[in-house]
Amino acid sequence: MKMISRNRRLRANDSIRSLVRETNLTTNDLVLPMFVMEGNNKKEAISSMPGVFRQSLDLTVQSVQENYDLGIKAVNLYMKVSDNLKDNTGKEAWNPNGLMQTTIKAIKDAVPGVVIMPDVALDPYSMYGHDGIIKNGKIDNDSTVNALVKMGISLAEAGADILAPSDMMDGRVLAMREGLEENGFTDVGILSYAAKYASAFYGPFRNALDSAPVDAQEIPADKKTYQMDFHNSREAIDEALKDVEEGADIIMIKPGLPYLDIVSKIRELITQPIAVYQVSGEYAMLKAAAQNGWLDNDKVLIESLTSIKRAGADMIFTYAAPEVAKLLNK
Repeated sequence: MKMISRNRRLRANDSIRSLVRETNLTTNDLVLPMFVMEGNNKKEAISSMPGVFRQSLDLTVQSVQENYDLGIKAVNLYMKVSDNLKDNTGKEAWNPNGLMQTTIKAIKDAVPGVVIMPDVALDPYSMYGHDGIIKNGKIDNDSTVNALVKMGISLAEAGADILAPSDMMDGRVLAMREGLEENGFTDVGILSYAAKYASAFYGPFRNALDSAPVDAQEIPADKKTYQMDFHNSREAIDEALKDVEEGADIIMIKPGLPYLDIVSKIRELITQPIAVYQVSGEYAMLKAAAQNGWLDNDKVLIESLTSIKRAGADMIFTYAAPEVAKLLNK
């Protein structure tokens, strides 16, 4: 055989492979989602998400410090809200003394260098588990946006660095940006869940927060009237471009692995950073297979997250961040 070009030359050993590697996963790429609950010195395992816990504020702060020392520089916060605080307006979301606000302040005091990205959505605070306020048998977009702006300003006042609206209401990025500007929070960023699909992969997450939607006022127990149809891709491009125009600093695509085609398409069209969420169902599948001995836990975690970055992500939200950081630090 006479061959001038042989691709295997650059695969001959690990040193050569490392030199020509196109995509490298580092701890700088990781964002850790965290679940916070009321109480003190409390820690509850989430059965559908092995290795993930709901923790009280004191243990959350301790965990943030430990993970920051591993190189995880950003956290994404979610609250387990008591049922007696839930209603249809979500007003607990902008309580200055609420659990989210208190948690942000405590983390900033203890670990000032960490980037805090709180979730901005009403579903944990809603008696119906929906991301919006229900009026006349539907999710009312504009009153929900007004509530989200109140929540966003409250979280900025508490010390949030980047707001992460995950609700998928129309126009909420512009309204939130204007609200932040008018209240002097010009340096607070917005990470917009621009392409968040109505996915079956969110199940374990909703168990973690007890926030699954329920049938209410003729509204079905799903989020298909505001989250995206998973059959569509052009719609995702439209959503992302609109959010960029409205002032989003970072664009989120969610879920991760089943939507890498969307990540790749949007990467070609925008210059803003892209975040991708390896959601609870993706995490649970990998963990279940690994626990059954069907897959190598460490290898599939690194490979799956690298594939997300290879598709165009600048940062990855993953519950596996602590163990991945330990693997990368080796």
